[in-house]
Amino acid sequence: MIKKWYAAGFGLALCSPTFAQSLADGTCSIPASIVTKIQNQLATVVASPDANGGIFKPNRMWSAVVDRSGKLCSVIKIYDAWPGSRAIAIAKAGTANDFSNSGLALSTANLYAPTQPGGSLYGLNNSNPFNPDFLAPGSGANNFVGGIITFGGGVALYQGGQVIGGLGVSGDSSCADHAIAYRMRHNAGFDTIPAGVGPGGTDNIDYAPAGKAPAGFQQPHCFPTDITP
Repeated sequence: MIKKWYAAGFGLALCSPTFAQSLADGTCSIPASIVTKIQNQLATVVASPDANGGIFKPNRMWSAVVDRSGKLCSVIKIYDAWPGSRAIAIAKAGTANDFSNSGLALSTANLYAPTQPGGSLYGLNNSNPFNPDFLAPGSGANNFVGGIITFGGGVALYQGGQVIGGLGVSGDSSCADHAIAYRMRHNAGFDTIPAGVGPGGTDNIDYAPAGKAPAGFQQPHCFPTDITP
């Protein structure tokens, strides 16, 4: 069962799939139907027979969507996902959105190597801190929550050649998180990216060879079960 929370009036309440509508009717610029379509992919993808290469089967996930301005549109969870992964999912969505545009898509997995010490983007993780006011479950809707995460699990959302926002997931290995976000975006139909630094000119994860430090836009493997979606 997917738990969906939203801030309404003076408190928090459980809600049906109209959750996305309650956010999009505020200040999130992504239409509610699109937010719902994206988030509805979570239950199917975490039940993939290959477990997305992760630790859990099915995967236990938080999933977050932000709009192009960085405002939080939706955050949901499925199964007993780690509480700390809520903030990470939001930050991944924001990071992918923040560093993708109409010319190039960068997933959070692509940012791993360049943000390591000595890398060309070292220090990026300190640029847009997560707002601790929005750590509590149910908080942050229609706000700029912030946060930068530079390992797998965040992808930009594209429509008509333009970035409309970001999707971030967290709750398993970062490699599995990437596979889940990548598959969710594809299944929802918002993956027509202009170009990427990953395999085949995509923003897919590019694993560093075993025993070698990640270079370029690579990320290290998490487990032998890792997949490239």
